[in-house]
Amino acid sequence: MTSTNTNQERLAALREKGYDFDLDLVFRKSWEMFLKQPLFSMAFTLLIFSLQLLALVYLDKFLFLFGLLLAPPLYSGFYLVAFKISAGKPVVYPDFFKGFTYYFPTVLIWLVGQVLVSLGIFAFIIPGVYLAVAYNFAVLMAIFGGFDYWSALEESRKLITVRWWKFFVYTLLVLLINLGGILTFGVGLLVSVPVTFYSTYILFEQLTREALAE
Repeated sequence: MTSTNTNQERLAALREKGYDFDLDLVFRKSWEMFLKQPLFSMAFTLLIFSLQLLALVYLDKFLFLFGLLLAPPLYSGFYLVAFKISAGKPVVYPDFFKGFTYYFPTVLIWLVGQVLVSLGIFAFIIPGVYLAVAYNFAVLMAIFGGFDYWSALEESRKLITVRWWKFFVYTLLVLLINLGGILTFGVGLLVSVPVTFYSTYILFEQLTREALAE
């Protein structure tokens, strides 16, 4: 098994070499990925929204606990399913719940990442925006790179910083796509949410395919 030190060295070499990516290609591939598992993808998204609604109605004072304790592993399930689809492996519905296999790193990444982003926004706004974009790959770094939560945050930040402005555009497009989902009375979110998570995985895979090959 490749050690995290080896992965760090390869990622450092990737940063030094530089990289680029095609946003149009990324979103086209994410749509194609969604079409391979549309029913499962929408059903899982609906389940997450249902759990959020139940928490809002019955545990409104503790809604933050859902965002902290359940949302990270649940949303990480999209990445693990994307990995199986990309590898040409069959997908079953329980695959979406395998984010709980990485429960602690995903929860810590969301918690620490959101705290740092919030502090950055409260301080001078710009640092918070920078980190919000730079942490796009943090959960993926933990799952597929084998990094602990802090190393995952840092490896994501350092890699994305190389092309931060392009990732900023990518993040804006993701927000716009999901805004479109909200404007369709929220129904479109059942499509836009999995598509945008798949797009993040596809972008991550394209950039780190050689660095994290094993």
